[in-house]
Amino acid sequence: MKHGQLEQRVLVLVTLGLVAFGLVMVFSATSASAALGAGDPMRFLVKQGLYAIAGALLLVMLSRFDYHRLRPASPLLVLGVLVACIAVLVVTAPINGAHRWFLVGPVSLQPSEFAKLAVCLFACAVLARRPAPQTLGELMKPVGWAVVLVGGLVLLQPDLGTTIALAVMVFAILLVAGTPYRLLVTVSALAIGAGVAAIWLEPYRRTRFTSFLDPWQDPEGAGFQTVQAMIGIGSGGVTGEGLGQGIQKINFLPEAHTDMIYAVVGEELGLVGSALVVFAFGAFAWAGFRVALRSRDRFGKLLAAGITALVCGQAALNLAAVLGIAPLTGIPLPFVSYGGSSLLVLLAAVGILLNIAVNERVVETRVRDRGRGNRGSRASSARSRGGAARPRRERDVRRNTRPRRVAAGA
Repeated sequence: MKHGQLEQRVLVLVTLGLVAFGLVMVFSATSASAALGAGDPMRFLVKQGLYAIAGALLLVMLSRFDYHRLRPASPLLVLGVLVACIAVLVVTAPINGAHRWFLVGPVSLQPSEFAKLAVCLFACAVLARRPAPQTLGELMKPVGWAVVLVGGLVLLQPDLGTTIALAVMVFAILLVAGTPYRLLVTVSALAIGAGVAAIWLEPYRRTRFTSFLDPWQDPEGAGFQTVQAMIGIGSGGVTGEGLGQGIQKINFLPEAHTDMIYAVVGEELGLVGSALVVFAFGAFAWAGFRVALRSRDRFGKLLAAGITALVCGQAALNLAAVLGIAPLTGIPLPFVSYGGSSLLVLLAAVGILLNIAVNERVVETRVRDRGRGNRGSRASSARSRGGAARPRRERDVRRNTRPRRVAAGA
C-alpha cells in the first residue's frame, strides 16, 4: 500500500462510520420525545440526515480542491466570522439565554463553529510563512489578536466550550510550528487565567464548576445533568440495555441528543459501545497526525495537525465532561451529537485533511518519477555516447592497422 493511502482510508472509514453511528444514536435519543412533543419521531433524524448529506458533499468537494488555494483566503474568512459573531450578538433573539444561532426557516447556523475552522486556516497560513514566534509580542501579531478577538466574541454569546476548543487547537498548531516551550507555558498560563476569570465572573459558570467538584451535593439542582449522565453510563454495564431501550433520555437526561449523547451510548450499548467510540477517535488521531508528519509542505503540516487537534480535542473535552472528570462545557461530540453547523464544519475539515494526504502522495510520486526519469535519461545518454564512440574507435583501429604502401625506390 502506498504512503498515505492507509491514513486516508482510516480517516474516511472512521469519519463516515461515526456519522452513521451518530444518526442512529440521534434517532434513539430523540424519537420518544419528538413523538410526544411534535408527533413526528423522525423530525430530528431527518434534519441531521440532511446536514450529513450536505457535509458529505463538502467533504468530497474539499478533498478534491487544492488546499493551498485556501491560504490567501484565510484573512477574509476570519473577517467574515468576526462580522458574523458580532451580528449574532446584536441581531438574533436569545435561545435558552444564549445568542449563538442564526435561524433561517428550518435551518440554523452557528457562527462559532465556522470560526474554529477559519482561525485554524489563518493561524496556519501566518505561521507557515514565518519562523516560529519567540516572544509573546511576535505571537500576538497577528495570530494572537485573531484568537483573542474571535474567542472573546464567542465567550460573549456565551459559549465557553467553543472558546476552550479553539484554544486547544491553536496550542497544537503552535507546538507543531516549533514555538519554544517557555512561550507555550506562558500562553497556557494566560489562557488558564482568562478561563478561571470567565468562570468566576459568571454566576452560572461558577455554579457549574463547583457542582462538578461534588455533583451529588445538589443532585436535583446544579449537579442534575452530571448525576443523570453517571446513572445512565453506570446502568449500561458491559453490553448495555440494548439499542433504543435506554430510559435516561426520556425526561431524565437534559440535552441527551447533543452534549450528553455519549451517556445514551453508555446506557444502551454499554462498555463495549463506549470503548468503540473512544477507539474510533484514537484511530482518527493516529491517521490525522500521521498525515501531518508525512507532509513536506509546512502549511499542510500545520493545517493537518490543527484539524486533527480540533476534532480529537473536542471529543476529549466532551467525553471528560460526560464522564464527570471535567466541568460541563456544552461541547458536542464530533460527528455523533445532533447539530448541523458542527457536522458541516467538521466534515469540511476532514475533506481538507484528506486533500493534504492526497497532495503528499502526488508529491512523493512525482519525486520518484523524476528520479527514475533522470536515471533513465543518464543511462540512455551514456548508451548513445558509447554507441557513437564505438564506430569511431573501430574506424581508428582499422585506419591504424591498414598496411602502408612502400615506395619502389625505398
